[in-house]
Amino acid sequence: MLQNINTTRMELLALRRRVALAVRGHKLLSEKRDGISRRLIKIARAIRPLRKKVESELMETCRRFMLARASMEPEHVKAALEVPAKKFTLAVKLASVMNVRVPELTKQIAGEIICYGYATTSGEMDVALLALERAFDSLIELAEKEKQARLLAVELQMTRRRVNVLEHVVIPELHETIKFIYDKLGEAERDNTSRLMKIADIIRA
Repeated sequence: MLQNINTTRMELLALRRRVALAVRGHKLLSEKRDGISRRLIKIARAIRPLRKKVESELMETCRRFMLARASMEPEHVKAALEVPAKKFTLAVKLASVMNVRVPELTKQIAGEIICYGYATTSGEMDVALLALERAFDSLIELAEKEKQARLLAVELQMTRRRVNVLEHVVIPELHETIKFIYDKLGEAERDNTSRLMKIADIIRA
C-alpha cells in the first residue's frame, strides 16, 4: 500500500492536513460520545424508578378492575365501559440531544373518564378507572424516556465505532504514511547531495 503513495512534498502537506482534520474530528466525536453517555446515564436513572411506578400502578389498576367485576353484573360492567367519554391525542415533537433527534410526547385530553350512571356500578369501578388514568400518564412518560434511551444508545454505539476507527486505524495509518514519505524524501535528498558532491569532485579534478 505504502509503495503506491506519491512520495512528494505536496502529498506530505496534504496528508498533514488530513491528520489535522482527523484529530479535530476525533476530538469532536469524543466529546459527543461523552455527552451522550452522560445523558444516557441520567435517563437510565430516571427510567428505573419510573418503570417500578408504572408496574405498581398497572397492578393496582388490574386489582381494582377485578374487584369491580366481582361486585358488578357482567352486563353492567360491559355497559359502563362500552362508550368511551374521554378522548386523547398524543402529539410527538422531535428534540435534538447531541444532534440526535429524540421524541417528546405530549398528551391532549378531553372529557371525563367516568361517564356512566351510579345506579348499576360500584365504587370500585370508579377507583379502577381513576387508577388507570394515573397509570396512563406514567406510561406515556416511560415510553418517551425509553425511546430516547434506545435512540441515544444506537447513536452512542455508532459514535464509539467512529472514534475507535479514527483513533486506532485512520490516524495511525496517516502517521505511518507521513513517516514513509518523509523517509523517502530524506533518502532522495541524501542521494541528490551525494551526486552533487561527486559532480563537484569531478569538476575540481
